[in-house]
Amino acid sequence: MAGNTFGHLFRITTFGESHGGCVGVVVDGCPPGLEISQEEIQKELDRRKPGQSAITSPRKEEDKIQILSGFLDGKTTGTPILLLAYNKDAKSEDYLNLKDLYRPGHADYTFQMKYGIRDWKGSGRASARETLARVAAGAIAKKYLEEKLGIEILSYVEQVGDIKTDIDFDTVTMGAIESNIVRCPDMSTAETMIKLIEKVRDEGDSVGGVIRGVIKNVPIGLGEPVFDKLPADLGKAMMSINAVKGFEIGSGFDGAKLRGSQHNDEFYTTDQGKIRTKTNNAGGTLGGISNGETIYFRVAIKPVSTIRKQQSTVNINNEEVMLEATGRHDPCVLPRAVPIVDAMSALVIIDHYLRHKAQNL
Repeated sequence: MAGNTFGHLFRITTFGESHGGCVGVVVDGCPPGLEISQEEIQKELDRRKPGQSAITSPRKEEDKIQILSGFLDGKTTGTPILLLAYNKDAKSEDYLNLKDLYRPGHADYTFQMKYGIRDWKGSGRASARETLARVAAGAIAKKYLEEKLGIEILSYVEQVGDIKTDIDFDTVTMGAIESNIVRCPDMSTAETMIKLIEKVRDEGDSVGGVIRGVIKNVPIGLGEPVFDKLPADLGKAMMSINAVKGFEIGSGFDGAKLRGSQHNDEFYTTDQGKIRTKTNNAGGTLGGISNGETIYFRVAIKPVSTIRKQQSTVNINNEEVMLEATGRHDPCVLPRAVPIVDAMSALVIIDHYLRHKAQNL
């Protein structure tokens, strides 16, 4: 199966299945000498793991990461890094009644048609469990960007269903994001979101929403013109995450409502002689290249497909049947998707930074 590798100079390849023996990633191209511990990587994984709160999947996976290569005395060596976490709480029997069905909203049907075979135990590679590997790799990228360049990457839940916070993303802190189980930095809105998720869960249904991504202190000049524009690669990164159905950067679709005179970000010179823009409708990039302003974007995530409500579908014999799914699933995946958005942001930025450095010696 192709399509398991992401990046150019900072390159990751993920492997493993939801109900297989393990999930892991090979990170190639990480610069040598970066100090990072297993505990730092684990901290990011703990934000993604199931069973962390009453509004996430009750599957009990500790997701304990092991660093098996590419490290010496707590530092990266510049050689390929292998990160691995074993699956401990897979219950494949939960999927026996789904073995011969095509679940609505899932990849069962398309995988079967493409490959002639599919992993019915937890969806195999189509499962969001694969994102454990991305978060592990992203933790390394995130540490490098913060330590070497002062880049800050923050993502948070901006909307669940029709409940949305209007908090200014420039004021958001990691502490505020992590202050509640839904990862919305607006506490009053977070409480309303949690109540909605609990209601939907008790009804046997699911709900989607929007994650806001913010990347601060990005150097000017990252991004390759034409096909590898920085926002294009961010869009690909986010759209590769399970359940993501939309991506917009800067003013996004709202910008289509404006005139050019309203949307253009006018330049000015600061007292320190730096060129800045008065507004940031472009979202931190111009011509696909970072301009030094904060990069901000939104990621739309659909409701989780596996629900307890009865749905009509067909089986492998093309017979129409009724499905009432069981098993352990998130009523809303957004709280656990926040560190995934962080990770994919970091992976895109570090790859473009290394490409920029290689081109501009």
